[in-house]
Amino acid sequence: MRLHWDKITNGLRGISFKELCKQISKLPQGQLWRHNQAGDLPGKGESISLADMADLVQANTGKRGFTYTHKRMTPDNLLVVNAANKSGFTINLSANSLQHADKLSKYKQPVVCVLPSDHATLRSCTTPQGRKVVVCPATRSSVITCKTCALCQKADRKFIIGFPAHGSSKKKADAVARGIINHKPLVTT
Repeated sequence: MRLHWDKITNGLRGISFKELCKQISKLPQGQLWRHNQAGDLPGKGESISLADMADLVQANTGKRGFTYTHKRMTPDNLLVVNAANKSGFTINLSANSLQHADKLSKYKQPVVCVLPSDHATLRSCTTPQGRKVVVCPATRSSVITCKTCALCQKADRKFIIGFPAHGSSKKKADAVARGIINHKPLVTT
């Protein structure tokens, strides 16, 4: 990932946001796709760009795009997220822990969260305030993939999706999920 990011920073790779939207608009109807493997929604700092998101949502018409955000849910950002979710482009609010997921749930938008690594074998759990958390099915199965699951794209779901800490940064992610260390950016508003 780092090698790819460096090439983008150096101008050796990548396309403009306008070109990205053009490519998205050409996807087949009903196509499931994920925006951003890393990074966040377009905008400066904590602000989400209304104009860029309007273009992205328009390009997604008839498709099933989804993404995640750690941006603060200011009133303006919440309006953008809500409009996108109602228009078929799902934006999941990303929580760093089960406690954080409870805080983000007040916005009535889809929420995902990092779970401690020992939750990897569970099918579900609950937040401290009793909200249901479904452990990502693709993390528990070699047969299920994001493409066959697509839960993260469902904006009207009534549960949180949890991703157990894993990978090369498992120890750090586990500490964040347990609230041992604070991960920036932390959305707490």
